[in-house]
Amino acid sequence: MGSIPLAVWWLILAVVLGIIEASSFNLITIWFSIGAVAAMISSLFGVPFIYQVVIFIMMSALLLYFTKPLIKKFLNVRKEKTNADRIIGEKGIVVEKIDPVNGTGQVKIGGQIWTARSTNDEVIDLNELVEIQEILGVKVFVKKL
Repeated sequence: MGSIPLAVWWLILAVVLGIIEASSFNLITIWFSIGAVAAMISSLFGVPFIYQVVIFIMMSALLLYFTKPLIKKFLNVRKEKTNADRIIGEKGIVVEKIDPVNGTGQVKIGGQIWTARSTNDEVIDLNELVEIQEILGVKVFVKKL
């Protein structure tokens, strides 16, 4: 790989993967970063490049397989629950015409205004009564009553 030693390339890979992990917190690239460090160490001992690649792949795969479930369990990484799903099944009133073609629509549910779409892509007029069927992100999906 030119005049730059392989150990430096492995170090660069480890740092880049570490930065990706730090920005995402998905507990995926950290294992590959550690695998790159292991490959870097092996290159410092003069291990042939093909074996460095094998060390990188094996170390990354083993760490991913054996430690990720443990780390997730101890860090309790999970989706944050909200109480927004409590409005599913509630009634609301259309305060802006629900029009799937134009991507518009709002409903008022319990004093709060939500962006709304109809579950069957029908147009629902202003002041119609609707029932909340589903929540995806900040949108409610409703059906006309």
